Amino acid sequence: MLQRIVIFAGGTLGDWALAHLRADDTLIGADSGARFLIENGYSPDIAIGDFDSVTESEMASIRARSKQTIACDPIDKDYTDTEMAFRLALDMKPAELLLMGALGTRFDHSLANVHLLALADEHGIPAQIVDEHNQVRIVSATSVVHMQDHPQLSLLPLTERVTGITLKGFRYPLHEATLTIGQSLGISNVLIGEEGIVALREGKLLVIQSRD
Repeated sequence: MLQRIVIFAGGTLGDWALAHLRADDTLIGADSGARFLIENGYSPDIAIGDFDSVTESEMASIRARSKQTIACDPIDKDYTDTEMAFRLALDMKPAELLLMGALGTRFDHSLANVHLLALADEHGIPAQIVDEHNQVRIVSATSVVHMQDHPQLSLLPLTERVTGITLKGFRYPLHEATLTIGQSLGISNVLIGEEGIVALREGKLLVIQSRD
């Protein structure tokens, strides 16, 4: 089993993203995410997408520097480049999946990428989206949350109802609470120690850790 797959998508990226990499990560570049990796001295294990965001010379570099390139027609496809990369990564059955460059100026793409986390949850593979200020994941049972440098935490239901929510180690605890789509009760909680526990009975909960 692969330890971790890190996908670089075409959203907002920077040096902060490279700081998360480990030597044993498998790297997938989706469209211009592959260009970003190559420009920063990394060789993607797989480059995938329609590559409509790169020039011909950049595409040549991607083909030369990537261990494998999977190119598709920009019109005749059912998934975004990021979803293609994500589904490919799930088929590889990693122990963990990290998605960089999934958030950016296109809110529709950002929201669609957040929804991909539900797909990973269905496969039983821990996955999270990371950007410079946020870490986003799904909890569907019980999870330990570590502060690191993201002390603020918000909970948003991804399913219509999430029931039995219990928080321990937070400034504002919950016990057997229910959240429904459209509520802001779970916004801007704070860890009071180095870690806390988020538990629920039914549904899928977006757990968003943030720093200003």
